[in-house]
Amino acid sequence: MYQKLFYAAEEAISLLILAQQECEELYLREEEAEGKLLLLKKEEHSNDEE
Repeated sequence: MYQKLFYAAEEAISLLILAQQECEELYLREEEAEGKLLLLKKEEHSNDEE
């Protein structure tokens, strides 16, 4: 019983890892195709309360 559960958990983890890797590859390819570089401007926050 525990062996079957362990095997199923291993399969699920492998499937999730594969899906994550595929999504990361798609994201990187999309980013390369767009060729955009976004620079975020750091906003300064005032700590003074009025």
